[in-house]
Amino acid sequence: MRHQVAGRKLGRPSDQRMALRRSLITDLLRHERIQTTEAKARAIRGDAEKLITLAKRGLRAGDSQAVHARRLAAARLNDPAVVKKLFDEIAPRYQERPGGYTRMYKLGFRQGDAAEMVLLELVE
Repeated sequence: MRHQVAGRKLGRPSDQRMALRRSLITDLLRHERIQTTEAKARAIRGDAEKLITLAKRGLRAGDSQAVHARRLAAARLNDPAVVKKLFDEIAPRYQERPGGYTRMYKLGFRQGDAAEMVLLELVE
């Protein structure tokens, strides 16, 4: 039984699962919308929102706290350009919003394997 076991396995070993989550979050922040399966979108949605909240708090804090927040975000993302975009463009946009930075639209089923597809995007 999987009582109170956090996280989703997504049918992959742990190293591949971490790489998949990291690349999906990086792509979401880079393009501000991605099309993926519902299971993958649900798996990364919380982590992406936590990164945006981290960037918001880093902007409000002092200089040393801001550097620390950037380093924490860089440890969780693949691309330094995406970290810069997160702190310079995305976080200031949501400064007054208390949460709920992403939205999921259901797109129907994929033709090959009938997986439920969704469009995961950042809220305007």
